[in-house]
Amino acid sequence: MYQLFSFSQEACCAYVLMVTAVYWVSEAVPLGAAALVPAFLYPLFGVLKSSEVAAEYCKDTTLLLMGVICLAASIEKWNLHKRIALRMVMIAGAKPGMLVLGFMCCTVFLSMWLSNTSTTAMVMPIAEAVLQQLICTGLADSHNDSETAEAPEDDGGTSCSRVRARRDSQYPTKRDHMICKCLSLSITYAATIGGLITITGTSTNLIFAEQFNTRYPDAKVINFGTWFIFSFPIAIIMLILTWLWLHFLFLGCNFRETCSLSKKRKTRREMLSEKRIHEEYAKLGPISYPEVVTGVFFILMTLLWFTREPGFVPGWTSLFEKKGYRTDATVSVLLGFLLFLIPDDDPLAPMITWKDFQRLMPWEIVILVGGGYALAAGCKVSGLSVWIGRQLEPMSGLPPWAVTLLACLLVSAVTEFASNPATLTVFLPILSALSETLLINPLHTLIPATMCVSFGVMLPVGNPPNAIVFSYGHVKISDMVKAGFGVNLIGVAVVMLAITTWGVPLFNLTEFPTWAVARNVSGSL
Repeated sequence: MYQLFSFSQEACCAYVLMVTAVYWVSEAVPLGAAALVPAFLYPLFGVLKSSEVAAEYCKDTTLLLMGVICLAASIEKWNLHKRIALRMVMIAGAKPGMLVLGFMCCTVFLSMWLSNTSTTAMVMPIAEAVLQQLICTGLADSHNDSETAEAPEDDGGTSCSRVRARRDSQYPTKRDHMICKCLSLSITYAATIGGLITITGTSTNLIFAEQFNTRYPDAKVINFGTWFIFSFPIAIIMLILTWLWLHFLFLGCNFRETCSLSKKRKTRREMLSEKRIHEEYAKLGPISYPEVVTGVFFILMTLLWFTREPGFVPGWTSLFEKKGYRTDATVSVLLGFLLFLIPDDDPLAPMITWKDFQRLMPWEIVILVGGGYALAAGCKVSGLSVWIGRQLEPMSGLPPWAVTLLACLLVSAVTEFASNPATLTVFLPILSALSETLLINPLHTLIPATMCVSFGVMLPVGNPPNAIVFSYGHVKISDMVKAGFGVNLIGVAVVMLAITTWGVPLFNLTEFPTWAVARNVSGSL
């Protein structure tokens, strides 16, 4: 009997992979919808059963994300994020250089626990209020010096209305425009940097963790603690270098003028901007009971993640008889569930409701991540990943650092035009097969590629935080390209430094690990 589809398994899987990748890159349909392509094409082509594909769309990381979103919903609902951001900016002061650094620090901290998009959407309105205060004060100075002290305090005043109505002439001086550009761009870059630090900081980290643990179940090397130890120094170095780069690009090199903490060196406008920040903080009132509960849960979740399996000492999971049952998702879901039980100021109302959770839960990302798992499973079962690895054998003469550098540059270039999750989902199976073929520790290529996929910072379409910042109208695309190119180079350089220095002993990168040998042998059979 004639068979409708008689192609090889590898060819069918490659077709599904290409179709899905085209939809992801072109965004002809929503990313979540494109991620459903494997769900019907794999069963039709006989690559995977429908039940097997369905199982790939809900993994451990899905539950991890749900628990984190519960905490994020509580942080947003009770304005804890605003209190943290304003307090850190108050400490930094209103000098342009220190103001930018203060906003970057609070954005990095928030982005460690919340999504990059949510963090940018939270911090930008606060930054915009400070910038408008700066602009309105400057306009008052330029029109009537006697009204300088009154105009900024009137939020609905004519000068502020004129500012918003005429974007082209809103800046009193070119320097004010440069400050607005610098502060706006610093927030999107800081959100990207903060997302690198934790395994839950951005969706691409979760995609890597789940795909890696699925492909190499015996590895047991990627968890919250090891990721944090590796990525935290990267974030600190990137934060400092990015701040210096933006300062040089927009504010010049006079750090003494822009970063002095002395009250004697503050201008009248800077003092008024500081006053505005203090007024915003005063509006929050004293810290409330729900904020305290949220803060305690925040600290508790972090401590439990760190101490689950720290590596150098036995973790709290060693107290249980059965090993391997508890993951970071267990902690996340448990504490997230308790937020639905614990009452807030009203004994009859919980800390968060299902509507609060639903408003923040990124279901499209969940489906997108699931589609990536399905593609990876198809590549493994069909033998496509082994076939790809064989085609890459001519690269065996390159040293590991050169392979990693090529992967980083390729991924960071592609992600400027395609979504970060989609780009990583396509490249992870290829880089895994390449590493196995060249007998390189897979972590040597996968971790840097995962981090570099977040460096799509040169265009508004690169990632949602870029688009949010661009929508405020302070920066042009040329500004983003110029500043983003430098940040991209900084990111790739720092990641390469990390993987060739402290990453080597942390992940034992000098050897081809036994868990990868087992995967390589089984995949070749």
